[in-house]
Amino acid sequence: MSDAGDEIQVEEAPAVEVTTDAPRTGKMSVEEALQQVLKNALVHDGLSRGLRECAKSLDKRQAHLCVLVETCTEAEYIKLIEALCAEHKINLIKVGDAKVLGTWAGLCKIDKEGNPRKIVGCSCVVVRDYGVESEGLHVLLDYFKNR
Repeated sequence: MSDAGDEIQVEEAPAVEVTTDAPRTGKMSVEEALQQVLKNALVHDGLSRGLRECAKSLDKRQAHLCVLVETCTEAEYIKLIEALCAEHKINLIKVGDAKVLGTWAGLCKIDKEGNPRKIVGCSCVVVRDYGVESEGLHVLLDYFKNR
């Protein structure tokens, strides 16, 4: 190993731009948008889950959005949430399954493979803080505006 003149020539590869944004062919569905908004709100501690928390948030007018399950067995439960949303002019959206809403609201354990386990059903979720602006939020706001 001598210091005298042994230079190694390194060829530089041409720079290639890689774009991570693939152009979407269609718009996000309302269900996908709702899932994204709930995930962002959960991360930013902006969700109320369950009847007691949701009723308190709706009554204090802290809510931006309310998600209710259609298949709830208690009629009074549905009447209470719908009445509070109507009284305070809060957007209400209904989903089909309590287990799905529980998964979206973070009421489950995630295993090593990323699959939800021990899912707890949830009848009502209220979004108090959207967190960050996202495409899903804009899709939901457009949905409520055009409804």
